[in-house]
Amino acid sequence: MKKLIAVIIATALTSSAALAAGIHTVTLDVTNMDCAVCPITVRKALEKVPGVTSAKVDFATKRAEVVFDPAKASVDALTKATADAGYPSHIKQGQ
Repeated sequence: MKKLIAVIIATALTSSAALAAGIHTVTLDVTNMDCAVCPITVRKALEKVPGVTSAKVDFATKRAEVVFDPAKASVDALTKATADAGYPSHIKQGQ
């Protein structure tokens, strides 16, 4: 019984570590946002990209924080999505 519990715990730890390693967060500087509604458009465009878990867009800083699975999405896909919506973006300097 103790061995079974040890195996279950080891499997759970390995699985959670693998899941955590598969998720990335990137901050994008977004241009052309000039009103309070613009972040909604940017967020919706980012959320449509397959692999995006969440997107938070801040009008005051003109930045988007995107959590995504790099096996399903790329930074290029994220910046293309914002550009296609009329809001070009690029990775925040220093990332």
